[in-house]
Amino acid sequence: MLPASLIKTLTNVLPEKSGVPVTIVKTSPVGGGCINDCYRVDTNAGVYFVKHNDPRRYPGMFDAEAKGLELLRKHCKDRSSQIMVPKAIAHGMDDHYSYLILEFLEGGQMQRDFWDHFGSGMAQLHKHTENYFGLDHSNYIGSLPQSNTPHGNWIEFFITERMEAQLRMARDSGHAGRELGKSFQDLYQHLPDIFPEEPPALLHGDLWSGNYMIGPGGTAAIVDPAVYYGHRYMDLGMSKLFGGFAPAFYQSYEAEYPMEKNWEEGTEVANLYPLLVHLNLFGSGYLGSIKSTLRRFRR
Repeated sequence: MLPASLIKTLTNVLPEKSGVPVTIVKTSPVGGGCINDCYRVDTNAGVYFVKHNDPRRYPGMFDAEAKGLELLRKHCKDRSSQIMVPKAIAHGMDDHYSYLILEFLEGGQMQRDFWDHFGSGMAQLHKHTENYFGLDHSNYIGSLPQSNTPHGNWIEFFITERMEAQLRMARDSGHAGRELGKSFQDLYQHLPDIFPEEPPALLHGDLWSGNYMIGPGGTAAIVDPAVYYGHRYMDLGMSKLFGGFAPAFYQSYEAEYPMEKNWEEGTEVANLYPLLVHLNLFGSGYLGSIKSTLRRFRR
C-alpha cells in the first residue's frame, strides 16, 4: 500500500496541480523495477502514476527524471512524433520519501504499424540537437549516477563520461582489473573509425525493451529515461542489447534518418556502456560479453 505519509502529501500536492479538490479513491501497486515502488493512484480528478524511493540513496533522481521526461516530451510534440511521453506532474520529498507523480498512460493494443511509427518517431527525436554532447545536469542510469558534463567532442565524452566513469567503479568494486583497462585503452584509439561524426542527438539514454510500452491507441510510449545529447548509436545499440526491437523499427528509422553502412558494428561498441553499467549493478556475469566485444574490435 502507498505509505500514509505519501497519501497525505498527494492530497496536498494534487489539488495545486489540478486546480480542483482531489480525493484519492484507490491506490494499486504496479511494476516499476527494483529501485522504486510504483503505484496507480485513482482519484476523482483522474488517474496518476506515482513512484517513490529513499532520497538518501538516490538524491536528485526524480528531479532529473522529471527534467528528462519534459525534454523528451517537448521535442516529441514539437516534431509531431508518433511517440508518447508521460507528463511529469510533480516531484518532491516528504519526511521519508522522494516521490514523482506522472500522467498515467493506459496500455493499448499493438497496431500493425506500431514498429514503423516507433522507428520513425525515434529518428525524428534524434534529429533534435545541441551544440555539445552531454546535458546541463547529471542524472541516473538505473540506480547509478550518470555524469553528463558537456564536451564538444563525442569521442572525448564517450571515453570520459561513459567508459572511464564506469571502469573506475568496476575497479573499485573488484569487477575489473588492469588488463581490462588496457583493452579499453587499445579500443579508444579506434573510436574515430567506429563512430561517424554526427551532431549531438537527443537520446532517451536507456532505450531497452523494458522502457517502452504500447500506450493509448497503440502508440509507442517511452518511460524511465536517462536523457542526454549523445551519439544516436547509443540508443540504437541499447535497443538491440536484450533481444532487440522488431526489424520494422530499424527499417523505418533508417528511412527517416539514414545511418552509415557499418552502424551495427558501432552499436556493439556503444553497448559497452550499458554492459559496464550492468557489471557494476549485477556483477561479473557481464564481464564475458564485455571482453568478447573488446576482442572483436581489437586491431
